[in-house]
Amino acid sequence: MTFVDIIEHLPAHIINKGTDFTDKPIEHVVASDLMSDVLVADLDNTLIVTSLASEQTVRTADIVGARGVLLVNDKNPQPAMKKLAEEQNITVLSTPLSMFQACVALGKLMEEGTRS
Repeated sequence: MTFVDIIEHLPAHIINKGTDFTDKPIEHVVASDLMSDVLVADLDNTLIVTSLASEQTVRTADIVGARGVLLVNDKNPQPAMKKLAEEQNITVLSTPLSMFQACVALGKLMEEGTRS
């Protein structure tokens, strides 16, 4: 699954397009509003799904090497979050879906990708 797949299959829009937007796969999803929970997940090629629209989310994504962030519940990032995402080249998307709905949709998308 890639960010392009997410944009095409979920109702999601781009807040910031990072350097890994088109060519790097997303293999894992970590969904949490507690960044301390995200920090203990030791996974590669990860997407963070959260409703926490602050700089802390981008800093956490950078620390764990996540490919990007999907903000749920139609959250708009704080200006400082968007600026930091641009500086760190981290992709940030937003969706009107709830965290549960987004995770279900992402799971189906990942499942479809393994069948191809």
